[in-house]
Parts: sequence; C-alpha cells; structure tokens
Amino acid sequence: MNRLSVSHWGGDQTPAYDRAAKRVGIVHFGLGAFTRAHQAWYTDRAMALAGGDWMIAGVSLRSPDVGDQLNPQDGLYMLAEKSGSGTRLQQIGSVAEVLLATRQRASIAIMLIAPSTHMVTFTVTEKGYCRRPDGSLDLDLAEGGFYPLLADAFARRKAAGIGGLTLLSCDNLADNGRQLHRLITAYLVARAPDLVDWFHTQCRCPNSMVDRIVPATTDTDRAEAAALTGLRDEGLVVTEPFSQWVIEDDFAGPRPAWDQVGAQIVADVAPYEMAKLRMLNGAHSALAYLGLARGYAYVHQAVGDPDLADLVRRLMLDEAAPTIPAPPGMDLAAYAVALLARFANPALNHRLIQIAMDGSQKIPQRWLATLAAHQARGRACPAIRAALAAWLRHVRGDNGAHWGAVDDPMAADLAALWAQHGPGGIVAALFGAGGPLASDWTPTPEDIAALQPEITA
Repeated sequence: MNRLSVSHWGGDQTPAYDRAAKRVGIVHFGLGAFTRAHQAWYTDRAMALAGGDWMIAGVSLRSPDVGDQLNPQDGLYMLAEKSGSGTRLQQIGSVAEVLLATRQRASIAIMLIAPSTHMVTFTVTEKGYCRRPDGSLDLDLAEGGFYPLLADAFARRKAAGIGGLTLLSCDNLADNGRQLHRLITAYLVARAPDLVDWFHTQCRCPNSMVDRIVPATTDTDRAEAAALTGLRDEGLVVTEPFSQWVIEDDFAGPRPAWDQVGAQIVADVAPYEMAKLRMLNGAHSALAYLGLARGYAYVHQAVGDPDLADLVRRLMLDEAAPTIPAPPGMDLAAYAVALLARFANPALNHRLIQIAMDGSQKIPQRWLATLAAHQARGRACPAIRAALAAWLRHVRGDNGAHWGAVDDPMAADLAALWAQHGPGGIVAALFGAGGPLASDWTPTPEDIAALQPEITA
C-alpha cells in the first residue's frame, strides 16, 4: 500500500492552495497530535480561504517520532473527525517539515530568523516550560528546552534589524501568554540581558485558549483510514468534530486569517480559559483518576458510569462554574451539558491514562484554584476532594498493577513523600505551606480529615 505523499495527494478534501508556493510563516515547538488537529487545521483552512505565507515548520525538541511520521509524507497527513455518525477524513497541508532540535539547530535558527517568519507557537505541555514548583524558571532545565533557540533568534533578528515575533502559547496553562512572557524574560535576564528591552518592545505573547479532544492514534485508526483511502498514513490524527480557539488580540505583526475560519480574537481570554481549565480539564482529570481506579480505560466508559457522571456534573456546575466571571452570552450551564455530550462520544476512545499523565503539573490550575476560590467563601468542594483523593492514590501507585508506572515529572518525589508521610501526613506535606504543590488553597484540618479515609488503603 502506498504511503501518503504529494504524488498520492487526492480526494475531495485537498487544500485549495499551492503548498510549494507558500513560505514558512510559523515555527511551532511541539508538533504533536493536538497541534495537527487544532492549530495546523485552522491554519490550513485559513490559507485556503484567505491566502498568505503561513506554512508551519515543526520543531521536536527531543523525539524524532513526529518527523519520522511526517517528513517522508512531505508534511502531509489526514485528520479523522469521529462521532457516533461516522468518520470524516480531511487532508491537511499546512505543515512544511519537522525539524529535530538535537540534530538540526542550524536549520531551526534559519527558520526563526527568516523575515517571513512572524510567529512562534508552542504546545510543549506544562512541563515544557521548565518551571520549578513555585512557578519560577528552572534555568538548568531551560537550557534543554526552547529558550536558548529563542534567545539566539532574538539576537540575530535584533542585529539584522528584523522585527519581533508573536510568541503564542497553545498549552493548557493558566494565563499562558503572560507566563510565557515572564519565563522568557527570566531566561534573558540570566543569559542575555542585552535582549530584554528588545524582547519587551518588539515581541508579543498573547494569551490563548484551545479546545479539541485528541486521543492518541491507534493502529486500528490507521487501518480504518487506509481502508477508506487506499493510502497508509503514519501521521494520521483522530479528533472530535468540535473545536475552539480563543486568542487575545495582541500580535507583533501579521497573522493568519484564523478568525475567518472559526477562531475568536478577543480582548480578554481569561473567562474562556478559566471555564476550559476548571470545567472541561478539571472534569477530564477527575474522570481519569476515578475512572482508572474503577477499571475503565476510556473517557466515554467513565462518564457512562452514573456515579462518575454525577460527580463531574457537580464538579462543573456546583464547584467550578460559580468561580468563573462569565461575560455576557457565555452560558456555563449549557457549556457543561455540551461537555458531557462530548465526553460520551463513543468513537474517540480517549484513553484515561493519557489524561492522567503529568497530574502534578495540571491539578493546580484545574482543581486547586477552584478549591481556593471556595475556601475564601467558606465553602467545601466534595467532588474535587474526591478527585484529589483519587489522584493521591494514583501517584502512590495504586493503579500501577493494571495501568503501569506513574507518568509524572514528579513521580519520584511524590513516591518519596508518600513513603515519608503516609496517609496521615501526605495532604499537608504536598499542599501545605512550603509543600511542592502549595497554592492559594491551604488544606484545613477538616479537609485532611475528609480526605484521609479515602486515601487510606
């Protein structure tokens, strides 16, 4: 069977633009499945509708896997939108190539300093920002990330008199643009202080909120696509019909016509971001840890459990929604109903163990912020408390016999804290003042007393 490539480019959903005539306008760090189902999909449609040189050069910081998938296919891949009514395949052409930072730094540098490059975008996950538990930049970790590449590009663009860049985070990070700006500033202060003023005046870091469920692609998915098209696609991504992208209107230069193909360009992203983090992501994480403990593998199975469905409904409506300052026209009750319907999509097979990864990096913005808001009002959050107990059991290793080792950058530290403090002290050790997950929420004696029976094996 032939592999997808330019020579085998066919079908009704091909791009309505000449890829060979387009220049790279975006360098993207972390070209995983989500980006290919979201940003690259929006960019493909924007170029088809409004033109522009907005091809994407992907950068993988460590793993060659995505490059091995896409480069032999000329950057092309198919997007499979799955729902209960079937599968819709589209061919996406907005990715020009994928570069590996450990082998192709010179090529990445050329892309970053090209006058046609106006944007650098990121989906590097929470841990890719190289933050310490207190949120500050870990300079040692940062040296192995995107920061040195950006600093070098800034120096060369400044010396050549080339304008700045829009640096757009598409990660599930609260206030992601401001966080990115703060962390890059910290790196430059430490490593290239002469670039700080240039960065502040020439570059912009808008906040953004992204939403599309993108489960890991399976061999079954690839076989189904091959049966439908007659082509083998190693870069296939699977997603749902729904998508959302909200971007702050703060750009250093030109941008693709994303707003003409469904993205929202707004003055303030915060309410949309807060709703996504606390309702969708908060419910997802709850389903992951509670569902794994009950033996479920997929989101639709977990939300099909009446007890878990009721818990995440209460988490979204009774606990998360009251903390969100919804602007006019934003209906959080309707949003919760839509989320439950999306979670129940049986065609996606969104793996709970995938959502459960890196929980220490996720739960502060997904759960702890909501807990803090209610604590300030003298209220408890029993649904989040149940989810938090399930996470604590998960990182202790309770699910390991069936689901494997804990996948978290703090896994060793969490195991050590469990061994040192046990069920009676783990909550205060983790979340109390000075703990590795300290936040605006401080567990009270009542919280600890309520959690302890749930985490005592």
